[in-house]
Amino acid sequence: MEHGDKRDAVMQAAMELVGEHGFHGSPMAMIAERAGVAAGTIYRFFDSKDTMIREIYASLEEQILAAVTLDYPTGSPVRERFLHSGRQLVRFFIDSPLQFRFLEQFHNSPYGVASRRDKVFDRKKRNIIGDIFEEARSQRLTKDLPQPILFALTFGPLVDVCRDHILKFITLDDELIERTVEACWDAVRR
Repeated sequence: MEHGDKRDAVMQAAMELVGEHGFHGSPMAMIAERAGVAAGTIYRFFDSKDTMIREIYASLEEQILAAVTLDYPTGSPVRERFLHSGRQLVRFFIDSPLQFRFLEQFHNSPYGVASRRDKVFDRKKRNIIGDIFEEARSQRLTKDLPQPILFALTFGPLVDVCRDHILKFITLDDELIERTVEACWDAVRR
């Protein structure tokens, strides 16, 4: 296996095991075994498990940003940009259940709390949804609520329906995705 292939195999194995057993139930030795590499090999790529987890998350964030900005309707009305972002996010999650499970574990852990705090309070990082909400609020298109509440009322339900789709409680097709994302916008619009 090439250097990059081993690193990718380690990241893939970590995502699988974290999705199955959580962070604490996924020791480095188990990750190495699943990846088909020696335990010490992981430390050539990552200096610690924490570093590996954060790098996997950063990689997934880049993938999500790429999905959300694909064919992004720059210059369109705020509502249209929100709907596009919501649709793209849902499609990414339902097409990537392994990544979704890892992200669920991440966001419901101390790693996720720190990451979320950075997103909410550090406006230097690009946050396309935060920018949409700020613009919507300045145009008085949304209810006057703090940004974390706007996120919770819109993207919380989208995450829940993605989980339900992955668990086969519902089947999200294009029409249902569209109606669901519109309902999330309706939850926060004036």
